Amino acid sequence: MVDNKADSLESKPLGLTVYDLPEPGAVADADARQTASGRLRMLLVLLVCAAPVIASYLTYYVLRPQSLRSFGELVLPVKAMPDLQAKDVKGQSVALRSLKNQWLLVSVAGGACLAECQQNLFFQRQTRAALGRERDRTDWVWLVTDDAPLDAALLAGLQDAVVLRLPKEQVAQWLRPQAGRELQDHLYLVDPQGDWMMRFPAHLQTDQAPKMRKDWDRLLRASVSWDKAGR
Repeated sequence: MVDNKADSLESKPLGLTVYDLPEPGAVADADARQTASGRLRMLLVLLVCAAPVIASYLTYYVLRPQSLRSFGELVLPVKAMPDLQAKDVKGQSVALRSLKNQWLLVSVAGGACLAECQQNLFFQRQTRAALGRERDRTDWVWLVTDDAPLDAALLAGLQDAVVLRLPKEQVAQWLRPQAGRELQDHLYLVDPQGDWMMRFPAHLQTDQAPKMRKDWDRLLRASVSWDKAGR
């Protein structure tokens, strides 16, 4: 009787569930999918963090209707502020990147500051003042490209300006004029991240200044969700 049971057990396979080992290719595919999923999650996190900046730039650069075309020339790709040391009017060293976290309207000229230089400084001051309460998010900057002495009467009118000396060849590492123009022919707009992103037409005239202010005002409004006043 016992032998018959043994024979019966031997003649039947064991009732065990067998789990096949995965094929090497399947393991590789699974790892690849997991890696891709991890990269996608990281990308989504980065996009969420950058979303306000991206949205404001898309609004201004891409999605604006024909009626909102900018007066200034958009610089694409933007040009990051270089890591340079400038000097203030007292000769003290100032990191150029210390100007970040504000919108900047920048002019470039030698210390003699002839008629067009003075006119650009006037446009900078008046344009910033016309921004009303938004002006606290902005600065106007004169980059002096030589060692020429600055006129005391001129400096008296620049109390609210940032005046820094920076050699012309170093300024040219960051800002660029239109072909056939000189650095001092334009005014340049820099965003709070230190990126030069707009250049206004050369030899700006009085009747064009409101168009420049309108561009700046639109950018300020488009960036209000992520840009805060003051450094």
